[in-house]
Amino acid sequence: MTSKYNQEQSSIRCSTSQIPVFQQAICLLQDYLEHLGYQAQIHFELEGCYRILTANGQHKKLNFTMINQFFRSIGIDGEIVNEYWQNQWEYVSLFNGQSPLKEAMNLHRVITSLPQWFNQFFQKDGLVETLINPVVWSGDRGKLAFGSQNIFSHDTRAVHIPNAVQLNVSVLNNQGENLIAKDDFGEYLQYCFLRTSLECSLLYLPVEAAFDRLALKTRYGLAQELCSPIDISGGHQGSVALYKKFGKHNQLMGEEPLLYDKNSNILAVHHNWQKTARIEHRLGAASIDYNPFINVIYGLLNIIDAVNAYEKKQHVIPNEVIATALPPSLYSDVGKNGTLGAIDLFNMSSWFSDGINLVQEKQTGLKANSELDCSMMIGDKIKQIILNNYQVNFVKA
Repeated sequence: MTSKYNQEQSSIRCSTSQIPVFQQAICLLQDYLEHLGYQAQIHFELEGCYRILTANGQHKKLNFTMINQFFRSIGIDGEIVNEYWQNQWEYVSLFNGQSPLKEAMNLHRVITSLPQWFNQFFQKDGLVETLINPVVWSGDRGKLAFGSQNIFSHDTRAVHIPNAVQLNVSVLNNQGENLIAKDDFGEYLQYCFLRTSLECSLLYLPVEAAFDRLALKTRYGLAQELCSPIDISGGHQGSVALYKKFGKHNQLMGEEPLLYDKNSNILAVHHNWQKTARIEHRLGAASIDYNPFINVIYGLLNIIDAVNAYEKKQHVIPNEVIATALPPSLYSDVGKNGTLGAIDLFNMSSWFSDGINLVQEKQTGLKANSELDCSMMIGDKIKQIILNNYQVNFVKA
C-alpha cells in the first residue's frame, strides 16, 4: 500500500490557540438551540487506513479491542472498527448523549493522536503507519465481479481507496422526540444542507487531495468498486442522505430485536425507524486537516435554519432539488469557463459567518451579563481564521 499524500506537509491545520474561538461558537449555537427548546445530536464517522511495516513484510490484521477499551478509559465516545477494504479502519461515534462540542473534541483527539496510539498498542506487530488521507493510492487489490457487491473476480488490479468523514445529524424536541421523523422536518433539514454544501465545501474538503477523491470513479474506472459520492445530491442514497424508513442500501432502519430463542438467535424484530432517522452528510474527505469544530458549527447552523423555519411553519421544500457538481479544486480556474474553486466560493458567500453573527447578537440580547466579546463578531473572526489558512483575505459580502 502506498500513499500519494502520506504525511503531507500541511500548513492549513488549525493551531490549538484557535480552538477556543471555535468552542465558543459551538457553545453559542448549542445554547441558542436549547433556548428554543431543541437539542442537536451530531456524530462523526471517519475512515482511514493503516500499514504495518515489518522486517519480513508479513501481512497482519489489527485487533482494535484494546484501543477501544482505551477510548472508554479516556472518555472518547467512539470506537475503531474494520472497514470494507483491506487494512481500512473506521472511527465510529457512539450514541452516549454527548453534546456537539464533546463530539468535536472526540474527533479532534482521534485525528491528532491516533498515529501515536496505534503504535503504542500495536508495537508488537511492527511499526504502524496510520493514513488519514482523502485517498490511499493502491490501497488494495481486486475487482468486483460484474453485478456483484461482494464477490471479487480474478482481476487483481490496484484499487485506490477513498476515505470519508461523515456528519450524522438529528434533532430532539422538548419531549425527546426525533424531529427528523416529524412533519417533513427531516426533508427540510436535508434541503438546508443541500442548499449550503456548495458554498461551504471548503469546510469539509480542506485540501486539494480531497478533490482527487471525488474523481476516482471516473478517472480510474472504479465506479463498480467504489460507492463514495461525487456530487451534492439528496434522497436516501445521495451524498446528503435522509434516512427515515430506509437506509443507504434500502435496508429497513431502526431494527430492534423483540424475541430470542434459547440460543440467543433473533426470532422477531421491530423497526423503530423514528429513533434512528437522521441526515447523513457524506461529502467530507478524511484528512489530518479536517476540522471537526468548524464542521460541527456548519451542522448546527443548518439545524438552526431548519428549526427557525419549522417554528414559523415556513419549512417548504422545493418540488425538485437537482444534483449539483462540487468544485473541481480548491482554486478557481479563470481560463476554464470561470470555474470557481472552494476557497473563492466560501470567501464570496456570507451564510456561514452571518449565521454565527446573528445568533451572537440574539444571545447577547438574551443574556444581560454576557461574557461574549463583541469587538469583532465571532462569525467574521472564524471565517477569517479559515481563509488565513489559505492566505486569503476575508471579503465582507
